[in-house]
Amino acid sequence: MAKSFVFSSESVGEGHPDKVADLISDSVLDACLAQDRNSRVACETMVKSNMVILAGEITTKAKLNYEAIVRAAIREIGYVNKDDVFHADSVFINNYLTAQSPDIAQGVDAKKAKGKKTAEQGAGDQGLMFGYACNETPELMPTPVMFAHRLGRKLTQLRKSGKVEWLRPDAKSQVSIRYENDKPVAVENVVISTQHTADVSHRQIESYLIENVIKKVIPARMLTKKTHFLINPTGRFVIGGPQGDSGLTGRKIIVDTYGGWGRHGGGAFSGKDPSKVDRSAAYMCRWVAKNIVASGLADIAELQVAYAIGHPEPVSVYVDTMGTGKVRDEKIAKAVTKVFGFKPADITRQLNLLRPIYRSTTNYGHFGKAGLPWEQTNKVAALRAAIK
Repeated sequence: MAKSFVFSSESVGEGHPDKVADLISDSVLDACLAQDRNSRVACETMVKSNMVILAGEITTKAKLNYEAIVRAAIREIGYVNKDDVFHADSVFINNYLTAQSPDIAQGVDAKKAKGKKTAEQGAGDQGLMFGYACNETPELMPTPVMFAHRLGRKLTQLRKSGKVEWLRPDAKSQVSIRYENDKPVAVENVVISTQHTADVSHRQIESYLIENVIKKVIPARMLTKKTHFLINPTGRFVIGGPQGDSGLTGRKIIVDTYGGWGRHGGGAFSGKDPSKVDRSAAYMCRWVAKNIVASGLADIAELQVAYAIGHPEPVSVYVDTMGTGKVRDEKIAKAVTKVFGFKPADITRQLNLLRPIYRSTTNYGHFGKAGLPWEQTNKVAALRAAIK
């Protein structure tokens, strides 16, 4: 990697159309798991103008009021203003959810089936998943995406507190970090675009966000005289949310993970129960990578696993410490497979995933948040012992 470079990552607010869709999908998932922990859920949402469309496959014993779930999610985000075209109380809801395909179900179910080579629970799909950790921040996450998420959280906090009446739900943030000798040393620029009411001036928005969001969130040591602030660079952002743009579940996969710093297998998370390894194995990989770094075995760790649909064992497990490992990567990989179980059923058990915890993951990244099971560093001692 170059000795000096600039790397950028973005985040989006709760009112961004894609995140509106993600929260609705995760709200449906949590509602299913709250009543039936064995629910199979693949819920996708599209939002546009005053419409919400639910589609996908759900097999559950839960009895749900989908309309109430959708409206509650939109209300929580904050689309409740009189001038909102997309409003919690007046959106039209179209439900196209069906049951899970029996062909997929037999591959996932922990029982024998014709043509299936094992009676164990198999992966819900083929694919490859990545996990990443580094020692740049207390969360063991890359700096650019963590700063971008913090800006978004601060915006939401101010809006929901009622202290800033002109703020509206749709928002984006982006942070560009200068690295010297692979260490983050300064913020090159910060971009914030936030929806607002029509009666506030651009100058007022710019001044307020620089002083009360950026300078409150980003450490002063990282801001220099050369740091460039770009606030609502189009000059106006009154029309936002699903009124201004359509939103789809799973379209912010880089925001959801490592801001482009770590690799991504391509699968989205929201609206999927843990039998879908797109979600659960990505969480697993983060847990493993974080424990590798927290154990001191490496400064950086990236993990890849891959699966075949219906098959319980991963077809590959790969560890890359990018030259920062204190022991050989092959030795770390061997220790990882001793300490952690990568079968879908084992992932679910180890991380206790059959719970309604997924709405808390939707916004500001699925990683780097305290309290989520894959953010624990509870396998440090076991990993160190397995290396010996």
